[in-house]
Amino acid sequence: MRFLITQSLLASWQYQWSNFEKYGERAEEFQEKAENDFLSVLLRGTMPTNEAMQKGIDFEKLVMDICFDKGNTENNWYKAAKEIAGEVKGGQFQLVATKKVNVAGIDFLLYGRLDCLKAGVISDIKFSGSYTVGKFFGSPQHPMYMELVPEAEIFTYIVSNGNKVWRETYRREECRSVLDIIQEFINYLKEMKLLSLYKSFWKAKDTDK
Repeated sequence: MRFLITQSLLASWQYQWSNFEKYGERAEEFQEKAENDFLSVLLRGTMPTNEAMQKGIDFEKLVMDICFDKGNTENNWYKAAKEIAGEVKGGQFQLVATKKVNVAGIDFLLYGRLDCLKAGVISDIKFSGSYTVGKFFGSPQHPMYMELVPEAEIFTYIVSNGNKVWRETYRREECRSVLDIIQEFINYLKEMKLLSLYKSFWKAKDTDK
């Protein structure tokens, strides 16, 4: 039996330990929500699309439209989207990558869908209301995708608020091994007695491979 691992699953797990100090008196409330969100992901529940997620979907679609010589020039985000489109145009879009690995005696199938792969560079387009340097340093996404795409040497988060564009880049040698992250994930599941639950809902199917 082989089990599916995605960067979004790992990110949801990691988010439980994000910096909640900024929430002040509401820290416990946000901590509880993060834990509940992770359990929902673990149960393969459908997460509702919130406003922030929809903006990300709409912005990425605008970038793709511009890449294929479409896109509404009257859109308030057009200038920023066009700048990003200029970087990714000609790449492979929404490329699915998988890899079989074994960690701690468990067989896993790593699965990822890349926004763009072009000339050895993986680009991930994100829409965010704000950006600070190193925002994605601890993300499992670039370690995961570097493992999935051995020919890639660079991973770049291209971030925009619809007006400005920022870039956060990691070279392969700067990326932590995702296998180490998965080991920590397994340890957590065992400690919290959630491993059986994960295995029940994350069995890899033939369609995933």
